[in-house]
Amino acid sequence: MVELLDFAKANMDKLIEPFGKLDVVPFYSIVARGLEKYLGRREIASRIWMSQGNLPFLLKRGSRLKPLLAHELSSNVTVQFLKTRSKFDKLSEVGEGITDSERLIWEYFLPGKLADFFYATNGEGSGKHIDRIFLDIDRGKGISAKTACEATSSLITKLKEDEQLAQLTEKVEPFVYWTGRSFHVMLFLQHEMPKEFYDTYFQFSKHRPEASLTGRWASQVGNELKVRVIGGHEKMENAITIDPSQTPPGKLCRVPLGSLHMKDGQTTDGVSIPLSEKMLQRPDLTDDLVAYGPREVLRDLDELVDRFPRQFR
Repeated sequence: MVELLDFAKANMDKLIEPFGKLDVVPFYSIVARGLEKYLGRREIASRIWMSQGNLPFLLKRGSRLKPLLAHELSSNVTVQFLKTRSKFDKLSEVGEGITDSERLIWEYFLPGKLADFFYATNGEGSGKHIDRIFLDIDRGKGISAKTACEATSSLITKLKEDEQLAQLTEKVEPFVYWTGRSFHVMLFLQHEMPKEFYDTYFQFSKHRPEASLTGRWASQVGNELKVRVIGGHEKMENAITIDPSQTPPGKLCRVPLGSLHMKDGQTTDGVSIPLSEKMLQRPDLTDDLVAYGPREVLRDLDELVDRFPRQFR
């Protein structure tokens, strides 16, 4: 890890192109070190952007492959491994020159391809319990990042004031992060709960929109901001969607530190970083966030990790 970090700092302009070929692995290996406590045993996943063929994406995840964990990604990437990846397009061409851990990382993150860095929110497998509630503040067409920021700030206030939520979770300390385009809010439960806990209190139904906490919060935020805010998974033009649907076991969400966000298969347009609640009050925040990239993440890595909830630093 020290060797890789020194190499990256000496080649800041080539963080995702270390040897003349696109490769997200060095950057993701470095940020994975800061994610080890946050992810724990939760399985990593990737969405690989394909420039050819019928499928726009390849999804690699622990329910289909051998699981890959954050500490494995952070501790098994060397400069020599990156040199090898720069010489080959396919894992089958490499032969016996790499370790089993390197082979697994290769399967999840292909050289020459952009990839989002995801993880299983509450673990892979439908029968597991949950200890995190994930809320995606999704921007429809026509909604600015600044408006999404205002909605996120308003939502956090509503979460902290909600007496029912306080009774259900015992303690309300939302964790917020920038995705590269909008915002995610995470709630950490004091105890593991069955998936039915999500179904009863957070799952949104458009037939009974305010029967869930999600629908109630969407209504409250929309009334406060005079912007259309809806619950559920559907993205709508000129509206913000508060979407909890990636909470259940077997669902995926973006990591809060270092996941590239893509405009298309050749272009990155952002990167995920953790935020403090106070930062949401800054009128110029989104201007700074959209200018953030891998170089800035590496430069500010220690400060960014310090924004995680205390138990995950």
